[in-house]
Amino acid sequence: MRVATYYKLEDLYGKYGGYISTRELLGEGFSNRQIAALKEENYLEKVCHGCYWMLQCGYKKPDDYKCIEVCLSDPKAVIAMKSACYYQGLMESEPDVLAVATERTDRSMIKMKFPVERHYFSSSHFQIGIKKIVTDFGKYNIYNIERSFCDMVRLKDEAVIEVFNHIKAQTAQCERISRYSEMLKGKNMIQGEN
Repeated sequence: MRVATYYKLEDLYGKYGGYISTRELLGEGFSNRQIAALKEENYLEKVCHGCYWMLQCGYKKPDDYKCIEVCLSDPKAVIAMKSACYYQGLMESEPDVLAVATERTDRSMIKMKFPVERHYFSSSHFQIGIKKIVTDFGKYNIYNIERSFCDMVRLKDEAVIEVFNHIKAQTAQCERISRYSEMLKGKNMIQGEN
């Protein structure tokens, strides 16, 4: 490959800040053959179908890179349950598997290099409690703490005690959890925790 191709890629580092799609590479004048060669030469790391991380960009992947990459794969996916609690500072250690929620009708492939546990929710419950997080590297959807806690209780997640110990001192948050549990039809489970 010509040296000019590498210089052209270096110019993109500042413009795209780490993640870049195949469409953006093609729009910048790269061919499919050049993209494949850059991947083979470890200038690009394939994250998911149609998205790459620029390995030589001078940036380290952010701490929440898994959240960003899942939402690059499926923009409607939402980080859920103990994964959402971890990324919002309620758990000390990162779960082994990233918990992701999608609507029952969403059949998008989520094929990642790290383990993902997918949960399907009905349309009526899926939208409750979604927050949109925007970072310098990308954006992702995540359930708020109250919604995540209620889902953990409902699905009998073993980490629910750790999360509950972090939030029990905050009266306002406990009240919000009670409201969420009513919306999600889990009122008796939450009252049992208090």
